[in-house]
Amino acid sequence: KAGKGSVSPFQATATALAGTLGTGNIVGVATALVSGGPGAVVWMGISSFFSMALKFAEIVLAVEYRTKDANGHWVGGPMYYLQDGVRSPLLAAVFSVLCASASFGIGNLAQSNAAAGAMKAAFGIPLPVTGAVAVLFVGLTFCGGLSWIGKVTERVVPVTAGIYLLASAAVLFLSAEKLPGIFVRMFREAFSLQAASGGILGFLIGRPVQVGVARGVFSNEAGMGSAPIVHGAAETDSSVRQGFWGVVEVFLDTTLMCTVTALVILSAGDLAGELRGAALTASAFERVLGRGAAGFVSVSIFAFAAASILGWSYYGEKAVAYLTTSVKALRIYRVAYLLAVFVGAMLSLEAVWAISDLLNLLMAIPNVAAVLLLQTVVVEKEQNYFKLHKN
Repeated sequence: KAGKGSVSPFQATATALAGTLGTGNIVGVATALVSGGPGAVVWMGISSFFSMALKFAEIVLAVEYRTKDANGHWVGGPMYYLQDGVRSPLLAAVFSVLCASASFGIGNLAQSNAAAGAMKAAFGIPLPVTGAVAVLFVGLTFCGGLSWIGKVTERVVPVTAGIYLLASAAVLFLSAEKLPGIFVRMFREAFSLQAASGGILGFLIGRPVQVGVARGVFSNEAGMGSAPIVHGAAETDSSVRQGFWGVVEVFLDTTLMCTVTALVILSAGDLAGELRGAALTASAFERVLGRGAAGFVSVSIFAFAAASILGWSYYGEKAVAYLTTSVKALRIYRVAYLLAVFVGAMLSLEAVWAISDLLNLLMAIPNVAAVLLLQTVVVEKEQNYFKLHKN
């Protein structure tokens, strides 16, 4: 049923998926495999199971506590349920500052860096050229606001994801005899005390656990409070129904896409080589599907990255808008955001991931605290929803 909102439920989901389906699924998985080994994939899956519940709760709260801005548009997200639910304007402001800052990391630098690296590896396109094209694309879409972003993402995300999954399915079909051994290796290394540096404590903080959970969070963004910002603007008459879209997001993004990418890389060969990030994923496709597959992966990365940059630009703008009503401040943010897209294309991969992981953690702290404090609201809404629809 149609309800109050600025975008359709699917457009909200597509925009949220645009912020998550991207480098986390292709470059992030490759980075996780190199850093944490095949066992990291198992921990990405485990983290996604709990992430579904967390993102569901975030979105329920975002819709319940949303309000209208000065222009009559619906706005929601952690800043509003921190302000009106937890009744802490200070934490709401802190979250907004962290969200605006994080938009330059996970949603900007990491995305443009991956896109530029992939295009250079596949087609020899200079990094500044890819950065400039991304700036032009994002800048033009800025003009239309959330409605334009929603229309772009609802077309780009499903098509790109569908094509990527079909290509991945072809690789896995041709490598089917390797898959049983790969699964055995993944679970053996995930729960191996030796792989986790020995001992129970070592296991808990071991590299597969650390990297798997970190990349899982980077991929689906559950707990960070980003997706609830766009879901708070969705046309819906039920916060619980909208919350289920968050469960779908996590499943598609981490449980499905990340696992598929990991299996493709592991089925193609050894992780001990010099290839990293997008180059490793592209090489895996090329080994199985032949020449030209690397170019397909690079184009997919660019499309995913551009959509992610768009999604996160909306999150950052709403965070700035919460802090100040100044039009000048919003313009400064947009200019800085576009400059970061260009600069990110030329940064080192290690620096980008380190910055992104730190900002992710800082942004999640006040948001997860709010979800825990307001969990009774989520449970009450969920129980009432099923009582109403039990027949």
